[in-house]
This record gives sequence, structure tokens and C-alpha cells, in this order.
Amino acid sequence: MVAVSSSAAGVDALIDEYAELETRLADPAVHADAATARKLGRRYAELGPVVAVARELAGARSDEAAARELAAEDQAFAAEAAEIAERIPGLEARLAELLVPRDPHDGADVVMEVKSGEGGEESALFAGDLVRMYTRYAERRGWKVEVLDSVGSDLGGYKDITLLLRSRTPTPDGVWSALKFEGGVHRVQRVPVTESQGRIHTSAAGVLVYPDTGEDAEVEVDENDIRVDVFRSSGHGGQSVNTTDSAVRITHLPTGIVVSCQNERSQLQNRARAMEVLRSRLQALHEAEQAAAASAERKSQVRTVDRSERIRTYNFPENRISDHRVGYKAHNLSAVLDGDLDDVVGALTRAERAEAIAAADEGT
Repeated sequence: MVAVSSSAAGVDALIDEYAELETRLADPAVHADAATARKLGRRYAELGPVVAVARELAGARSDEAAARELAAEDQAFAAEAAEIAERIPGLEARLAELLVPRDPHDGADVVMEVKSGEGGEESALFAGDLVRMYTRYAERRGWKVEVLDSVGSDLGGYKDITLLLRSRTPTPDGVWSALKFEGGVHRVQRVPVTESQGRIHTSAAGVLVYPDTGEDAEVEVDENDIRVDVFRSSGHGGQSVNTTDSAVRITHLPTGIVVSCQNERSQLQNRARAMEVLRSRLQALHEAEQAAAASAERKSQVRTVDRSERIRTYNFPENRISDHRVGYKAHNLSAVLDGDLDDVVGALTRAERAEAIAAADEGT
């Protein structure tokens, strides 16, 4: 959400925007463009809670004033006025919290890359465990998961995989609001299946996550800045799974970013999807650079998209999961790997929210 004032004028502007969005979304012509309709739907869903609380607060203030006016003639209304007055501070606090600037991408879908790191085959197997964890979490949340590209390992893990996770309906707390904290190094401590002596090994997998801004990305991609290669789709272990060169790899020459897509039906579809992912990557890079330039000393302690930072440890012998950014620790690793990420995500979300509120308070 864009930063707004908590003044009456600021709230009124949001209510007007909400009404305008409601009118536009009721127009069938808007839904002829699925991307536009989805973008408007997300903003409408984002403003919904703010408008609901603002209207409830306005109603409470009006009811209190009316009850106090009537109490001058009938004391029976005095108790009602007092009861309404007790509700107003809570509504004011709730509205103020909703108006605290939040991540503008919270309602967005997510592109996630999971890559094996140090540890060879064990790292690839752990990358596979992470993919399963996120997939099961998405199932619990009712999201759709699409594999855009993958390079499997001999034992069934992943050397590299790119996923697209999408919510089925627009919501202010979308996929990004939950998974934006996952970027970084995920470390695992366990006895690998390849270990014959029963010794505990430490290996890691890297996760990169960014909003699927796609067609909405503000960055422009110059065709002269990209190299497009086509190849045959492959499955686990690298074996070819079709006989046509339908898979597409796009390299952005100025940044060195490489994006591949092989799971669409045609080369044209794979190229279009790969370009959307590339724009999302470049948009995320652009925003990260802007944030760093504007606030080098106020770097968030919660979210990172840098795979060089170790963010979490999965300790199998102790059935323990630890998030090193917020000091979260729990002994329910098996449940977490089965997709029960709510407590972990909740701890990170609360930390980010507290940081946002503290920043807003400093600015007032």
C-alpha cells in the first residue's frame, strides 16, 4: 500500500479510490483484460479492510454524537453513548495500524528459485525437500504451483528449479506477503542417505524469491540486451523429455541474469513466460538498488533475497528449525517440512510489522 496520511482527507481519498475500483470492476469490459482485472482486484482487496474500519469508525462517531444529543432529553441514551465511546479508541488504533505503509507487493504472486549448494547430491536432495515444503504450504493456503524450469539430480533432488506460486483470488495478503522472507541460504544438518558411517553432515540450498510483477513491471527490456537460446526440455538427471527445441533460455547481458522456461507447450509460450520472469527479476533488482541507495543504514533485519545470507537451519537429529533473523526456534521440523510454516511465517511477519510501525512512528 502506498503511504497515506491518517488524516480525514487521506482516508476519504482511499474511500473514493475504493468506490472507483468497485465501479470499474463491475464493468465487463475491464475483465476482457485479465492482467488489468487482476491488478485492480488486488488493489480493491487491499483497500477493503481499510474502508471497512474507516466506515465503522465514522458510524460509531456519528452514533455517539446522536446518542449524546438525545441524552440531553432522555438519560437512557447516556449509557449507550458511553458504550459507543469505549469502542472508538480501538477502531482508531486499528485504522492507524492499517494505514501504516506496507510492502506494495504483499498481494502479488511469487517466482521462487531453489538451487542446490555445497554438499553435492545431499544438497540437491535438500533442495527437493524445500520444494516439497513450499508446495505443501501452498496447498494448505489454496495457492497454485507451477514448475517453470527444473534440473533434477540423479537421486531425485533438484540442482535448480524455478516455481511460480499464485493465489486463486486477489487478496491483500497474497503469496508474497508470506514467502518474501524465504530468500537466503537454508542450511540442513542430518545424516545423508549417501553417508555409510552414520555421520551428521551440514549442507545448504539457496532460495531466491521475488514478486511476479511480469507485465506490470516498470522496467523495460531492450531486445538488444538479451540472448535467446532454445533447447530440448529435460527431466531428472538431464534426460530429454521431448523431441523439439521448445525450451527457452534468456540471458540478460548487462546483468548476467539467466532465466529458463521449459514447461509451457510451445517455444513461443516458453519465451513469453521467460520474459515475464526476467522482467520480474529486473524489477526486484531495481527496487533493491533503490532501497539500498535511499536507506543504506536501515536495511530490514527480516527480509532478504540474497542467497549469500544464512537465514535458517533445519536440524534433523533434534527435530529443530531455527530462523536466525528473529531468533525463532521450534522442535517441529517434521511438521514444517510437511508444509506447516504458519508459525515461522507469523514470527517473521510480526517482526516486519513491528519494524514498519517503528519507522512510521519515527517519521511522525
